[in-house]
Amino acid sequence: MADRRSTDDLTSRIAKARGGEQARGGEAKQVGKGYSQGGRVLSLLLGALLGGGIIGWAIDQWFGTTPWGLLIVLTLAIIGAFINIMKISKERAE
Repeated sequence: MADRRSTDDLTSRIAKARGGEQARGGEAKQVGKGYSQGGRVLSLLLGALLGGGIIGWAIDQWFGTTPWGLLIVLTLAIIGAFINIMKISKERAE
């Protein structure tokens, strides 16, 4: 009889815990948000490198300022990407 009561108690506690987890949204959203933030960081870094490199190269070709246009635009793009990454890192991964 005591064995039956402890099994029922355990079953009810598990059901209560699952219900609470579902009410909060579960762990799936936390994992998804973390992946989303990681994707945003990766896209910022790649976008800054590619975009700054292409625009800097184009400025150098147009004005004949090789390599200064590329270096300046690429540096500004990377600084901008890191500022945005710091903003993303302050967001809570819920």
